[in-house]
Amino acid sequence: MRVYVPLTLSGLTEAHKTGELGSGPLVAYAVTPALREWYDSEDIEELEYAALGQAALASLRLLDADRGAPRRRVVVAVDVADRIVEVDPDPDPGHDRENDAAEPGEVRVTGRVALAKAAAVHVDADGAEAAVAAAAEALAAADGGDGGARSVVDGAEDHELLWFAPQEIPNLLGS
Repeated sequence: MRVYVPLTLSGLTEAHKTGELGSGPLVAYAVTPALREWYDSEDIEELEYAALGQAALASLRLLDADRGAPRRRVVVAVDVADRIVEVDPDPDPGHDRENDAAEPGEVRVTGRVALAKAAAVHVDADGAEAAVAAAAEALAAADGGDGGARSVVDGAEDHELLWFAPQEIPNLLGS
């Protein structure tokens, strides 16, 4: 199954050092029945793009939590064995079950994920940093129903994530 793992540039740096995205469980996004229902399409490319978008939003949440990380969203697309993917994971403690519709396609990867298995890395261009920074700052208010803040968060989506081959990670990280 192809999953989209949200990260930050700091998280990608750590994955590059260790050679793995993590040993599990990892939150990721994939084409699931819930995503198919939410997006209402049978086109697999459109559905994968929607899963990538959900992972990009999750990356924005990671940026909100890590104020020191460069303000660029990062998503790693990786193929993993179906047996290590929980498609309908139990929510984390404190997870708001009523807001599940806001996170279609969320899965939990329960095993080790080697960075070498990555199919691609998607990262914001340098020019997106201001919009991504503003979106991360507005995220809590947007989650609270503030329409203006929601517009700011949606503004980050106007910036397409760039595609990088896994072998480009060292150049992307400046190492």
